[in-house]
Amino acid sequence: MTNKGFYSLLLCLFAIHFSFSQKVKDSTSTAIEESPILVNESLVKQEIDPLRPSKAAFYSAILPGLGQAYNKKYWKVPIVWGAIGTGVYFYVRNDKQLDRYRDAYKRRLAGFKDDEFYGTGTTPLISNDALVRAQQQARRNKELSLLVTFGLYALNIIDANVDAHLLQFNVDENLSLRPHYQYNQWENTSDMGLTLNLKF
Repeated sequence: MTNKGFYSLLLCLFAIHFSFSQKVKDSTSTAIEESPILVNESLVKQEIDPLRPSKAAFYSAILPGLGQAYNKKYWKVPIVWGAIGTGVYFYVRNDKQLDRYRDAYKRRLAGFKDDEFYGTGTTPLISNDALVRAQQQARRNKELSLLVTFGLYALNIIDANVDAHLLQFNVDENLSLRPHYQYNQWENTSDMGLTLNLKF
């Protein structure tokens, strides 16, 4: 057999061997699929809705707590209702107190001595001047509770608006601001600062 024929036969045997050979899987090892990792497909980008904060503020203005529910912050709804409800409760309570003091004072000016603050004796338990001061105090408390209620109502609207803005804030790893520490060997000092990474 000539050298040329021998090399041809050897080449054919190698080709047949590699074409029919199979890789034996080891049962103890876990195979990792060799597929390229696509970073762009793994990042889920959500579209920004520019009207979302306005909608949340509008819903909270119509019904307190509705904007928080729109933002899916359901735990804030009872807090909003409790805060505004407390302000309304104190407004109604102070209004009733003011009506009681004013009615008693009007009856005294009309000459009656049968109001709830007069008592059973000939001299009143609470004087007319005390009723005037009580009316002023009740009116001040009523106005203050109304102001606090309006403030809580406005805070409810602002919270819904700001929360809707923050829900759309981009916090992925492509935008990062990290503290930076580096030891400078030439000057034997340490350098500290902030590193801003922007990946597009």
